Amino acid sequence: MIEFIQGKIEELTPTQAVLLTQGGVAYDLNISVYTYSAIQGKDDARLYVYEAIREDAYILYGFSGKQERELFLMLISVPGIGGASARMILSSFSPSELIGIISSGNDALLKKVKGIGAKTAQRIIVDLHDKIGVTQSDETPLNLQAGPMTGQVATEAVTAMVTLGFPQAASQKVVQAILKEQDGLTVEAVIREALKRI
Repeated sequence: MIEFIQGKIEELTPTQAVLLTQGGVAYDLNISVYTYSAIQGKDDARLYVYEAIREDAYILYGFSGKQERELFLMLISVPGIGGASARMILSSFSPSELIGIISSGNDALLKKVKGIGAKTAQRIIVDLHDKIGVTQSDETPLNLQAGPMTGQVATEAVTAMVTLGFPQAASQKVVQAILKEQDGLTVEAVIREALKRI
């Protein structure tokens, strides 16, 4: 089992990171928007890993901290929540926000995440409410610097939304609306807002 992968960031998008290790092996990891913000602008990164091994696929998920990985593992333990849905939830909320949502039983916020219906949101609350207190607080400070030019932010945000399963046209429309209302947002901020609106 892989605990973490540390290496040079070769490629980075809001949903994917490619890390090149000292041994010359490059690993492609699925990441959340939260992890993207934590490692954006860095040359090297350490990502904690979850390996999803199936008959038809071998997928690596990477997390900037152990707390986010713990939450991911808890989420996929809930019936009906797979890796893609868990990543969507972790892209919509920071680890501390998600802990607060589950602790307070706020299923209304969970229902706003794409693919999470009322029953699934309630199931997450019921299944994880008692477990949530055991997660450690090791959140990595987010990169709060203003993003590069708006065009690049828009492109990266739309690409991330499409990768997460939203239609291209709808993604472009909501991203453009957000950037028109408030210029200078980071890619993470745009995606989080778009996930609430779409």
